[in-house]
Amino acid sequence: MAAKKKNFFEKFSNWATAATGSSAAFFTAISVIVVWGVTGPVFKYSDTWQLIINTGTTIVTFLMVFLIQKSQNKDSKAIHLKLNELLASHQGASNRMVDIEDLTEKDLDQLHKFYVALSRLAEKEDDLTCTHSIDAAEENHNFKLSTFRTKKHYNDARAKKDSSTEGKRPTQS
Repeated sequence: MAAKKKNFFEKFSNWATAATGSSAAFFTAISVIVVWGVTGPVFKYSDTWQLIINTGTTIVTFLMVFLIQKSQNKDSKAIHLKLNELLASHQGASNRMVDIEDLTEKDLDQLHKFYVALSRLAEKEDDLTCTHSIDAAEENHNFKLSTFRTKKHYNDARAKKDSSTEGKRPTQS
């Protein structure tokens, strides 16, 4: 994919994000604090001396919030696009999941409940590679379960599992 021309703020925010997230920036910040602390006795721990660090950290924090948010927004958008591509390209995935980040919190909670229920259904299966789409999960699960119950390997596995759990049960006197 060809790189587009970036505006000044885009270039600056990419540079600042990389610079402020570096080890050098961390050690610079530690050095500033040490120098400030060492100069305390020289300035007799005056209000001005305290105001310098308070003002400096407030300004840096204020600016960093916006810089971090811009970086997070860009990363989040890139991740969503990559996930959308995976969903769109996978035959078994539901295309209805593309752009779910635009749903309301209530809708996302409803989807979460669905996947919790789906997880419970999957726990009842013996096949770890089995997947479901959001549209056909219950039907797929019931179909597979009824089909598996007729298979010899399924019945053998269930019998083996049942016999291994019988030995672990406490005996009643």
